[in-house]
Amino acid sequence: MATTLPRLVLPRKRLSDQLVSYRPFLALFRPAAPPSSSLHHTRAFSAAHADMPSQDTQPPPARKFTYHAAASYASKHKRLNPNSDLFHFNPYNRIQPQIKRPKSKRPASGQDAFFIARVGDTNAVALGVADGVGGWEESGVDPADFSHSFCDYMALAAYEHKPGVSPLLKARALMQKGYDDVCSDKSIPAGGSTACVAIASEDGKLEIANLGDSGFIQLRLNAVNSYTEPQTHAFNTPYQLSVVPESMLARAAAFGGAQLCDYPKDADVTTYNLKHGDILVFASDGLWDNVFNQDILKIASRIMTTCGAWKSSDGGIRVIDNLAPFTQADDSAQRPMTLQGAIALEIALTAKALSLNQRIDGPFAKEVQKYYPQEDWHGGKVDDICVVVVVVSEEGKPQAVKAKL
Repeated sequence: MATTLPRLVLPRKRLSDQLVSYRPFLALFRPAAPPSSSLHHTRAFSAAHADMPSQDTQPPPARKFTYHAAASYASKHKRLNPNSDLFHFNPYNRIQPQIKRPKSKRPASGQDAFFIARVGDTNAVALGVADGVGGWEESGVDPADFSHSFCDYMALAAYEHKPGVSPLLKARALMQKGYDDVCSDKSIPAGGSTACVAIASEDGKLEIANLGDSGFIQLRLNAVNSYTEPQTHAFNTPYQLSVVPESMLARAAAFGGAQLCDYPKDADVTTYNLKHGDILVFASDGLWDNVFNQDILKIASRIMTTCGAWKSSDGGIRVIDNLAPFTQADDSAQRPMTLQGAIALEIALTAKALSLNQRIDGPFAKEVQKYYPQEDWHGGKVDDICVVVVVVSEEGKPQAVKAKL
């Protein structure tokens, strides 16, 4: 990620030429049959029926949420392959303590990285994206080493968290833990990244710690409900976590200059109350620089309505009661697809195509034209792209409806 305005010569290609040839993904999207039982369904049933009091004295059941996540991604140097560049989160997969993955095992997301992890043995989920600072390449440092290791450390910390024993896990504290571990990792002598880290709890509370220009958007019933604002020191200069070598600090002290280095304490922390059917999108600036929020909403809305997860009626738009058939992959399918996977894939494909298009001005182009009109910048911004999508599901939830205007 550059800290000065880049001058890129982008290839002129048609939008349709950037998409890998593949069958329409909605045709492949076969909702799985609802499971007869699952771990979280069993827990909910046991809690609700053990020593049940009379109907007159029974307290209202506690709200219980589950989160269905998927990620799609592409390096700026490669096309996005829908067959391989898609990850479906399984909360019951074990995260190994030996987390230092070789580069060959990393997702093909370039300098962008992501993680999705279960918080201990609960249904809470921790997730986030990190965008490696590309400027470190000039110093012979691979920016991907920082961002991918940072996410690996946060995933392990969330997975090993002990609810009831350890303090409640918070988004900024998780970011701090990942950053501390990276700073202590001798195999990472330098580097940096932005970070958007979130924890979605079982009671429907979402906490986000955002540092830099990665970010988040919340979609609800065909509307943009909320989103994070980027943190920047100046145009195209986002807040960033950094590991700065002593030699570089000494040189800066002797000859002047400074290396950007922000800290988890500088992250903006926001909280949200989630509802059944909400769509949460976390992404690096490879998305936000190329696709407007309303266009992200259009993609999600089209998929939600096409598959029947959002339905339109005389009373307005509503979410169907049971999203499980759409959010659980059909393992018998040759290419398992889920609702969250379909949305993540389509958003990432759109961002990739627009990043290479010089005819359609995206959000980054609009900002350049505003602050640097002499640059005559048009089209998209070539970058790595990483998109994480979460579909929120509430058990026994009240019906959500958005009235028609």
